[in-house]
Amino acid sequence: MKTKQQVVVVGLGRFGGNVARTLYQLGHDVMAIDIDEERVQALMGEVTYPVAGDATQEAVLRELGVHNFDIGIVGIGANIEASIMVSVLFQTMNLPYIVARAHSALHGNTLRRLGCHRVIHAEEEMGGRLAHSLFNPDVEEYMELADAFGVSRLQVPDRFTNMTLNEAGFASARDKYGIAIVALKRGDDITLSPDSEERLRAGDVLVVAGRDEFVSHITN
Repeated sequence: MKTKQQVVVVGLGRFGGNVARTLYQLGHDVMAIDIDEERVQALMGEVTYPVAGDATQEAVLRELGVHNFDIGIVGIGANIEASIMVSVLFQTMNLPYIVARAHSALHGNTLRRLGCHRVIHAEEEMGGRLAHSLFNPDVEEYMELADAFGVSRLQVPDRFTNMTLNEAGFASARDKYGIAIVALKRGDDITLSPDSEERLRAGDVLVVAGRDEFVSHITN
């Protein structure tokens, strides 16, 4: 997967707006679409292409070039009909990867049958967490502490296996990656603030704190 993706987000409520804003902060090209102009205005300067328009109209999406995007995210709120229509249009346009937000088990099953690759249940996942996990499969969990700064739980990438934390550049927050190692989980054992000479193994999980861009450097 290429590092910088083109992502279209439809529906800019709390969930969709959070996804769009965070993906843009992570360095991706983001088109954010909503029929509500106020929601679009609220994202001016925080996404690449803020657009006020009706995304349930195929002509609108094609005019915007959505068929050329890598990923489509349907973050529409309670309007299930619109959610399904946009999901179908993304599928019709052959977007490589489609994520949609579901509001019930039935809605989720419908979205899967329509070909959505990932279905997010609104009560289970916040937009920021989705944005961080979407392009970083090593990131298992994410919690935002401040703007563009959070705590992530991630699988140790293969390239760091058998290195010490020091050799990998994780000895302190001033080292290569600019992050702090909060804990190391190995099987059922958890070590808080592990020693810099601790050697990483396959399957280890790190809990790290730092700026989003620095965490992305580890996983990419």
